[in-house]
Amino acid sequence: MQKTFYQKELLIKAPQQRNGTANNKKDIEKIQSWLNLFAMQNPSSGTATGIDGDFGPATEKAVLNYQQFNNLSQTGIIDQALFSLLTTPLKKAFEDPITGNNLRELVLSVAKNHLKNHPFELVIHNQSNTGPWVRSYMDGNEGTDWFWCMGFVQTVLDQAASIQGKNFKTLMPLTYSCDTVGTIGLQKKMLTRYQIARTNPSIIQPADVFLLQKTPNDWFHTGIVTAIHGDVIETIEGNTNADGSHNGNAVMNRIRNFKQSKIDFFSIAPLV
Repeated sequence: MQKTFYQKELLIKAPQQRNGTANNKKDIEKIQSWLNLFAMQNPSSGTATGIDGDFGPATEKAVLNYQQFNNLSQTGIIDQALFSLLTTPLKKAFEDPITGNNLRELVLSVAKNHLKNHPFELVIHNQSNTGPWVRSYMDGNEGTDWFWCMGFVQTVLDQAASIQGKNFKTLMPLTYSCDTVGTIGLQKKMLTRYQIARTNPSIIQPADVFLLQKTPNDWFHTGIVTAIHGDVIETIEGNTNADGSHNGNAVMNRIRNFKQSKIDFFSIAPLV
């Protein structure tokens, strides 16, 4: 795989605890982030807390609650073993065995595996588009200006292609820009414009990449096509929400009407 930053998100430098001599602000923020992500999936766990890099009484209580919720010894200390448990969803998304008969099936399986592990962004220091999932998709980058939908798409393509010993960068360059991928698609004649897709939907294939068009040379959101049904496509896409925003907060399975929206399609056929 080309995109391996996630591995750094699975580690802390030393055990972290209240008044610990080896405490590290970045590691504490990582711990606090995962405590909050755990709370989103387990609202009664009592692990939601501030993300400020300070291992104070609130963070200690959140850790104790996490340990109690999981029937673990209540020490209030996060060592590497406990942090590995916290970060299990990220590890599973990137490292679970994936099977498929061809690249398109692998792309869909990878995307679905990420989806079921609930990738979600956080707001840290008043910045959206932050947190361990965003950094993993965006090679360490995060913050309000770092829209991460293309980072998610390329992570999925990279992960699937690497299973077959292929390099996704033969299809498109490593980028976080929808415009870059759209432009490459036009240059290599791999981009089907929405007008053609509407009249000939058979061109659209599962595992292709959709690009929402603002103007003919400006695209603002992307995701993976998982199925085509009449006038609509099913997708798995990052940085979105229930309204289909291009700056949402999660990876979601969505339905989009390509007969009503200006959706261009980037074919992954050359990589298949």
